[in-house]
Amino acid sequence: MARVGYLDCFSGASGDMILGALVDAGLSPQSLRAELAKLPLTGYRLSAGKVQRAGLAATQVRVTVAKKQPPRRLSDIVSIIEGGSLPSADKEKGVAIFRRLAEAEAKVHGLPLAEAHLHEVGAVDAIVDVMGAVAGLRLLRVEELFASALALGGGRTESAGGALPVPAPATLELVASVGAPTVARQGGEERELLTPTGAAIITTLARFQRPAMKVDCVGYGAGSRDIPGWPNVLRLWLGTTVEEGGRLILLAETNIDDMNPEILGYVQERLFASGAVDVWLTPIQMKKGRPGVMLSVLCPLEAEGAIVSVLLRETSTLGVRLREVRRQEAEREVLEFESSLGPAVVKVKRLPGEPPQAAPEYEVCRRLAKASGRPLAEVYRIVQGEAQALLG
Repeated sequence: MARVGYLDCFSGASGDMILGALVDAGLSPQSLRAELAKLPLTGYRLSAGKVQRAGLAATQVRVTVAKKQPPRRLSDIVSIIEGGSLPSADKEKGVAIFRRLAEAEAKVHGLPLAEAHLHEVGAVDAIVDVMGAVAGLRLLRVEELFASALALGGGRTESAGGALPVPAPATLELVASVGAPTVARQGGEERELLTPTGAAIITTLARFQRPAMKVDCVGYGAGSRDIPGWPNVLRLWLGTTVEEGGRLILLAETNIDDMNPEILGYVQERLFASGAVDVWLTPIQMKKGRPGVMLSVLCPLEAEGAIVSVLLRETSTLGVRLREVRRQEAEREVLEFESSLGPAVVKVKRLPGEPPQAAPEYEVCRRLAKASGRPLAEVYRIVQGEAQALLG
């Protein structure tokens, strides 16, 4: 079992809503402040308190900045993050989030990455939101983060450069960059619901599917606006994964015979990023004797829109076949251990009444083979044998 979190973004998300949901789910504000104090960042105050949003109790986190912030580039923010004493994994995630933000800003403004000014998303409060979210997930022991489809909002919003349509161009670029699923407009949406900071955090750290999980608690993070008749909150479900003896899953298939096959590897990456459980290619023969491939995708039912969008946008296909199938799954886990060749990782499959079966991870064995000079097949045998011995 793994500790997981699921962000229910029915009213969008922002950096402060994510922090509010973490605190509401049990993160101590004092612990959060202590982690943020490890950054070389001053001139702000973080506070948290209970509020009501359309009858729902939620936690609102406010980051109050003492003075106006200068515009920052990606390199400035990376220096702040790297100059702190947070764990290296936190730094890597924080830099990845701001790099994604900077890439989106650079693209929509037609600038080189190094010249893109981050304006609001580079201010102290945005840095606190991002690094607070990263540190908060670690403090709550969340091993994997998931997210629902994203509510974007509508209308217009004000920025340092003037009025912008909602969703803001950088927000929409972030959503598009990973093929994130979105929901249709609904109540309360004539305003910005998903901010660039919230979009950057979620598209970098989360997978867009709802996991099978045992929910232990739910945290509600309040948005800054109290919208009449609309609960402007972000829900965070915390719990552990559970084994499903058999569940309905979606199989999407399409036949392709007129596309550069080099593109298929990229399509596979986009499909996995959009929630696919498995993706495979089957050689087939099409009409007029043309060779082709059948591209097959397994995904959760709720990921249908995102998966179909990737297939229609990224391939030459004109249609996708969809059907629900039932999938039985073995209990599985990941075992990390120190092998005689160095640090190793294997996947462990468990079946009732049978000994566990270890399957070495390719990338790890590839690294060990290069380091040791041994044939890859021999490394596989060594790692698998030692893992089996550990498992008994």
